[in-house]
Amino acid sequence: MAETKTVREIALNLLERVNQDGSFSHILINQTISKHDLKREDRGLLTEIVYGTLQRQMTLDYYLKHFVGKKKLDSWVRILLRLSLYQTIYLSRIPDHAVINEAVTIAKKRGHKGISGFVNGVLRQVQREGIPSLDTIDDPIKKLAVSTSHPTWMVKRWVEQYGFETTRKMCESNIESKRVSVRVQPLRIERDEAISHLEQEGIKTMPSRLSSQGLIVIEGNVLESSLFPDQLTIQDETSMLVSEMVDPSSEMTVLDACSAPGGKVTHMAEKMAGEGTLYAYDLHESKIKLIKDKAETLGLNNIITNPSDSRHLHKQHENGSFDRILLDAPCTGLGVLRSKPDIKYQKSEQNISELADVQRQLLDALIPLLKEDGKFVYSTCTVDQEENEHQIKALLERVPQLEVDPSFFDELPESCQSLSGLSEFGLQLFPHDFAADGFFITRLQLKSNLK
Repeated sequence: MAETKTVREIALNLLERVNQDGSFSHILINQTISKHDLKREDRGLLTEIVYGTLQRQMTLDYYLKHFVGKKKLDSWVRILLRLSLYQTIYLSRIPDHAVINEAVTIAKKRGHKGISGFVNGVLRQVQREGIPSLDTIDDPIKKLAVSTSHPTWMVKRWVEQYGFETTRKMCESNIESKRVSVRVQPLRIERDEAISHLEQEGIKTMPSRLSSQGLIVIEGNVLESSLFPDQLTIQDETSMLVSEMVDPSSEMTVLDACSAPGGKVTHMAEKMAGEGTLYAYDLHESKIKLIKDKAETLGLNNIITNPSDSRHLHKQHENGSFDRILLDAPCTGLGVLRSKPDIKYQKSEQNISELADVQRQLLDALIPLLKEDGKFVYSTCTVDQEENEHQIKALLERVPQLEVDPSFFDELPESCQSLSGLSEFGLQLFPHDFAADGFFITRLQLKSNLK
């Protein structure tokens, strides 16, 4: 019989895989919870420790340096100290002695007496002395980077693009817990009906300000609701705004060029009342299966989906084929660091430039497929201007017959009308605007479409 591992041992193994293989934490957590059949409280603790340790990794390393100095540590020992320090500093409900005892036990199992003694010594020194102050860091950019665990290059880049104050709010927002939001399937249940039903199940929600189908979960676990998954879809509310701005209807032919895992395309299919024709493409067969499964769960039959590189869709569709096109472009994902904190340690400025080039290729390939009176929505879940504003500015210079649709700004929800991220090129949503994912959204049209 296999040895039962404790939550902290499982957390250590997960964090090692993220550190060594670049595996995505959210995928590993879901796989691990299924594999170990963890109790609800253990699932919560595992998620808290893994996400929290990743979110605060640079801050924890700064503190550890004070106690460890230049001593060379095995990767697993450093991670064990990180997750132990995270619990000691940020999880007040867990007594220090419990954290220390379990860390020492794990160190004995994984290493030898010398390592367990070292781990014990470091954690007890932290307990006696407390953590060092960040006020000794004079450079404000470095101090913000360390205190919010964002790479210094990233903070510096954002400060250059948006100023220090917006960057500070963004970084601080990225280390807060993410709240869950869901989208109702309106062909099966009305939003008010869903709110009442969820309340009877002990789940409190409030309507989203960004989508008529959206709900923000205030209390309770929506995954345990009888409405999930065939009447509710987990989706960030800023992501929902993308499909709202596509504004498809049942008589249209619509293209979602990069559609996996399927949140936006199924949202559009719902807005089309399950009618019209909606083409959904993505590069990988496995991701196409995710879309098909999601559509089947929600009872949506108007999605035609196949694997394809959308830079070559002109081979399958004639120019002027679509009333609406959505390009939710591949991007660095720097707007979703709250829910995927490992991204910030894996990306570089070179990644931004490489992805911006792919985005440009996609835009140039897809624009000709738009009907003369059609609308083209470009979105990303990042906050970098090179992938967003600058990308659209350059497109309008390359294709002078295009413009940002003036009605886009009028149709934005009232809650977006005075946001700092509004520009002539679209809307940059920051993570702190709605305590949600950072997104860029704009809508384009051909100038001949001027009303």
